[in-house]
Amino acid sequence: MSTLRMTTAQALVKFMNQQYVDVDGEQQKFIHGVFTIFGHGNVVGLGQALEQDAGDLVVHQGCNEQGMAHIAMGYAKQQKRKKIYAVTSSVGPGAANMVTAAATATANRIPVLFLPGDVFASRQPDPVLQQVEQYHDCSISTNDCFRPVSRYWDRVSRPEQLMSAMINAMRVLTDPADTGAVTICLPQDVQGEAYDFPDYFFQKRVHRIERRPASAAMIEDAVRLIRSKKKPMLVCGGGVRYSEAHEMFRLFAERFNIPFGETQAGKSAVVYDHVLNLGGVGTTGCLAANLIAKEADLVIGVGTRFTDFTTASKSLFQHPDVEFLTINVAEFDAYKLDASAVVADAKEALIAIGDQLEQVGYRSGYVDEIRLAKSAWKTELERLFAIEYQDGFSPEIAGHLDDKLSEYSDALQTRLTQTRVLGLLDEHLEDHAIVVGAAGSLPGDLQRVWQPKQPDTYHMEYGYSCMGYEVAAAVGAKLACPEQPVYAMVGDGSYMMLHSELQTAIQEGLKITVLLFDNAGFGCINNLQMSQGMGSFGTENRYRDPATGGMTGNLVKVDFAKNAESYGCKGYTVHTEAELLAALEDARKQAVSSLIDIKVLPKTMTHGYEAWWRTGTAQVADDPRIVEAADDIKRVLSAQARQY
Repeated sequence: MSTLRMTTAQALVKFMNQQYVDVDGEQQKFIHGVFTIFGHGNVVGLGQALEQDAGDLVVHQGCNEQGMAHIAMGYAKQQKRKKIYAVTSSVGPGAANMVTAAATATANRIPVLFLPGDVFASRQPDPVLQQVEQYHDCSISTNDCFRPVSRYWDRVSRPEQLMSAMINAMRVLTDPADTGAVTICLPQDVQGEAYDFPDYFFQKRVHRIERRPASAAMIEDAVRLIRSKKKPMLVCGGGVRYSEAHEMFRLFAERFNIPFGETQAGKSAVVYDHVLNLGGVGTTGCLAANLIAKEADLVIGVGTRFTDFTTASKSLFQHPDVEFLTINVAEFDAYKLDASAVVADAKEALIAIGDQLEQVGYRSGYVDEIRLAKSAWKTELERLFAIEYQDGFSPEIAGHLDDKLSEYSDALQTRLTQTRVLGLLDEHLEDHAIVVGAAGSLPGDLQRVWQPKQPDTYHMEYGYSCMGYEVAAAVGAKLACPEQPVYAMVGDGSYMMLHSELQTAIQEGLKITVLLFDNAGFGCINNLQMSQGMGSFGTENRYRDPATGGMTGNLVKVDFAKNAESYGCKGYTVHTEAELLAALEDARKQAVSSLIDIKVLPKTMTHGYEAWWRTGTAQVADDPRIVEAADDIKRVLSAQARQY
């Protein structure tokens, strides 16, 4: 057996360069590159290996460990999980910064390889700089925090352990049913230790991402169930996009006249104006989808996790005889809602079920219901896109800050409403532009009102609703699709949470456009607390009032355009429709990234549409409005919501 003597870190780099995936007979390299912030825990180990010979791996310098990991996630998501980045940090705070991103990746089933540096395996210099000592267990380090948020976790305490660790890592990273964050902890002394690695460890490995077929029995059960129903509804989840089942999903719906609603991850698998596309479904869904969902006697989930937002906390589907059929490559998801499970690749299952339904001449029983529901939503959407602030104005979220809207208008120097701005953006952004979002009120608005004109142009992280994902992931999406315009849709709260990868975009020459909606607060959480009987508490961007000691002073004014300009971006501040359209046009001409700071009024986002969401509202409180809200939750739970 021939061997190669090298360090553990050098062996890791060489191994990563030899990993390929095969999807439907097309082969490509799997790991595109490495994002890194070097520190003492990885710079002289993995850093030395990358400097000496990175192979084909592209090495990028991040600005924040969480941010660079979000770039990696945004890249893998836009690549439909067929190409990924690795991310590496130092020990201690650098590693801890990545835990949130690892959780985000795992919640969304997106493959990202995390390579945090770790404390010394030998323990000779303990406690090394940034080490957290646990008196009861000296084997614990910061990296153990990755265990609950990783699909696979390992620690390489000896050089030879790298081989089994990385083979397991690749198993999980390339598994459609079980992918997510994979964390391989690298003690800093082991990174630099030499070992005679067998050369077969470095041979080219091709990981086939197989399309799991459904069993004949599962197909028969599915066909029997569908044939027994007159008003089925499809739910298009992210698995449709990752399986690249776009066309098969569309054809299935058309063949049997079955309407479909979209989850956040599934939106843009089919363009918005398809005759059977009802739009977003669930708590942040639109009127058309939710009206049909309430009357559906069968819900066919394709590649969806059936989160509480999709099911409206299991209250949306109200037909007395409603049943569930789930097509999912992951058994865990396929069995949710006590569904009849088809554990299979979405594309394969849709073909198999469709062929059998075709043979028996199945057709749904819809007459005018789909057309009428879509027509009602079209009328409502036109209203939302036309809302303007004027005297006697009643906001969409009425009864909360009505008496303060004039203060906001004066402080932000704006009369723009959020839905009006979204209507203008929907009209004027390029048809092939990718829009990226994650948290705040924008995901709800976008799932309801955004109208994708081309497939795979809607990029929403809503499995973890991670504030701060937006700007970084937009950089990742641009890396994945350099020929397409990329827009980050972000609120002022999320932007302030994490936007440092704007500097990475400048450094790498990657042009993105940040569309920042500034309503001077955490708008969606303010909506939530006030809808449950609370006052406005800790969710507006206000100065502390020295007279009362509370957060009730004047509004804090922030110039986000200047902040972006400090990184080298082109900045714009927008208070009017004319300024917005001019900024969009000028931003297209720029060679660098841009940020458009759009001042909008609070409480002017979308609201409602036949869906509910369960919250942990206090059942005992001094304010009777809070107790009343808690009682309302009990009533919905007893009357409408399924228990499992």
